[in-house]
Amino acid sequence: MGQLTYTASGVDYDLLDGFKRACQRAAATTTGALAVHGLVEPPAVRGESAYLVETADAFLAHVEEGLGTKVLVADAVHAETGRSFYRAIGVDTVAAIVNDLVTCGALPLTVAMHAAVGDARWFADAARAADLAAGFAEGCRLAGAVWGGGETPALRDVVAPDGIVLAGSALGRIAPKAHRITGEVRAGDAIVLVASAGVHTNGITLCRAAAAELPAGWLTPIGDGRPFGEALLDASVVYVGLVAACQRAGIPLRYAVHVTGHGWRKLMRLEAPLVYRITTPGTPPPVLAFLVEAGLVDRREAYGTFNMGAGFALYVAPADAERTLAVAQAAGYRAWVGGRVEDGGGRRAVEIVPLGLVFEAETLRVR
Repeated sequence: MGQLTYTASGVDYDLLDGFKRACQRAAATTTGALAVHGLVEPPAVRGESAYLVETADAFLAHVEEGLGTKVLVADAVHAETGRSFYRAIGVDTVAAIVNDLVTCGALPLTVAMHAAVGDARWFADAARAADLAAGFAEGCRLAGAVWGGGETPALRDVVAPDGIVLAGSALGRIAPKAHRITGEVRAGDAIVLVASAGVHTNGITLCRAAAAELPAGWLTPIGDGRPFGEALLDASVVYVGLVAACQRAGIPLRYAVHVTGHGWRKLMRLEAPLVYRITTPGTPPPVLAFLVEAGLVDRREAYGTFNMGAGFALYVAPADAERTLAVAQAAGYRAWVGGRVEDGGGRRAVEIVPLGLVFEAETLRVR
């Protein structure tokens, strides 16, 4: 059984990020269209997880995001066990969207679903379709948003005949404007890590490659005794309530990161020359620990790809750290102070000290 890497499983972030940067450059040429409406684009929003437009008394935020290949895990596990996990898939889809949206301080108002199938007969499985709809609605309720509509195209010869591509968008608002999270991180700030529920939605392509290496495939038991495939399908945590609770408590959030693709490298999403030194990384959930312990993925690849137990991060002043933990706990989230921000002396990096892992700036190029 050999160790897997993200590129070996078919995803090359260098190529994806290169296209994203090209899109950002092209998109910047369109901002003049806002002036017709008396609106402006705030500085330094391109390259962040959410796009903002400034109005007289608020910021409006917009996000478009997709679920990825987790539906293929749900389909494979259903084929082997007869159990539907599409309610969790519905929650996952909303979480992927609104967890990006809330990183700028915006609370979601509306969410829309985009469900593209290869054949309309995908919806003939009434129980599966009902589970998906119920899960999407549940995700919207957890986010405090209304499900406003969506699109269900049948894309023959583009999507596999028995496949579905799930994605969507959300509109959010930051009001008052002081709630905007702008990235004013400085040396000495505390990094508050917030627990995930498992793999969430990133790195699933690598997990599918891992399943092919296991003797019992999706049914292989992991450390807590559950089958690997079932554990992968635990629904993502929706972090909107956490940010909303911090806003109500008056805690200034200097930055927020949704730990998805690129794993813990995402902690240095800001371009500032800072070092994010993690001294208490926490314990990965069993399904992610299994990937490392079974020798499928080495530790560096795991932390550079998966959330490894921390699905969200908040950056706050040191004096606000303990209050942030208390607010998180009261809102139903498990959080801990994972480390601190340090002056990089011109260097930008993430250091996970107890594990001896260092990710330098060149490993994350999303802008």
